[in-house]
Amino acid sequence: MERALRGAPPHRLLDSLRVDLARRFAVLSADLLLLDYGLTSLRPVEPVQAPAGMRHVTVGSGPAGRALSTQQPYLFGGDGPTATAYLPVTVRGERCGVLVVVLPSDLATPGATEELADVAETLGHALRVADRHTDLYRRTRRASALSVPAEMQWGLLPGRACTDAEFDLHAYWEPSYTSGGHVLDWNVTEEELTLVVANGTGPDTPSALVGSLALNAIRNARRAGLDLVGQASLTDQALYGQHRGERSLSALLLSFARATGEVQVVDAGSPTVWRARGEATERIDLERQLPLGMFEDTVYAAQRLRVLPGDRLVFVACDRGEPPPGGDPALDRPVRRAIERTRDTACPDAPRAVVRTLREEAPGGLPDDVLVLCLDWHGRRPAGRHAVADGDREALPGPSAV
Repeated sequence: MERALRGAPPHRLLDSLRVDLARRFAVLSADLLLLDYGLTSLRPVEPVQAPAGMRHVTVGSGPAGRALSTQQPYLFGGDGPTATAYLPVTVRGERCGVLVVVLPSDLATPGATEELADVAETLGHALRVADRHTDLYRRTRRASALSVPAEMQWGLLPGRACTDAEFDLHAYWEPSYTSGGHVLDWNVTEEELTLVVANGTGPDTPSALVGSLALNAIRNARRAGLDLVGQASLTDQALYGQHRGERSLSALLLSFARATGEVQVVDAGSPTVWRARGEATERIDLERQLPLGMFEDTVYAAQRLRVLPGDRLVFVACDRGEPPPGGDPALDRPVRRAIERTRDTACPDAPRAVVRTLREEAPGGLPDDVLVLCLDWHGRRPAGRHAVADGDREALPGPSAV
């Protein structure tokens, strides 16, 4: 089945899958529902010339919504001649949609459901590759039209989620269909997770162009082997060279050591970052440096901190202008409350829940553009060694430890 998906034309993945499912599981029908850009609905994949089939489903409702939210296969029915399996389609933590399969009741066994769940996971990876060669799946994900800046942003950013043994990382931004100013990126290697989060500078095309230049400069520096300071410096030069200080970008660059939780940070006038550890929620105070591209030849320095297993970091990026020293109390208080209220919310759902709470509680409301990223750190237990007590792992030595 995996070979068949690899050999199928990009726009015919579902047709190929239906043939194989019918042969192997006697499946009567198979439909694919993809999550829209705004995380509000599951929308059926249908070629333009096909007659209307399955209708879109509101997220959080029905068995398809249940499979998406729990990330577990759900078998519905079976009392009659058929049963329906709802199978989450997820790629490295990013929720893509749900595969809906109808099969004879006598074949709807737990073993078959488990195999079908594996098929849905394989389909997710095939979709990632096919998405480069056809507009079918991106067209399906639109509940409304995207603005040109939003199209630029969605084509540039790596996605909304990434998970591995040591961490879960999930992001959400608004407005999903008209924003173009958000900058978000990550890179995973055996040794480290690097992360970039930047304040949006508005939903217009110039903001999207600034974000595109900055993100490509950061990636160029990172792929050339430069450290965080080098990445910040090269990006600063690229932005200043293009805009001569008229356009800058407030960004946060981080590198997490996967084995130890040690973190290197370059704070270039950054978004705020909050830590929820146990019952305590606090904003991490960093030495804020100049935004990228504001002045020529700015010199940046890295700071250090450490995350512990069980920590949740929440990044809030919105363009409210230069915050006063010590933070912005008008925003800090509702952010703290929003994070505390969503502390028990699963990481994939937490960013959207934080944004919703902030929309209700922030005095005067939030700016139109806002991005929230949630990072749950699980850490890695060294083989054959006892865990180090939390109090002994709080901070690295040296004057720059946070």
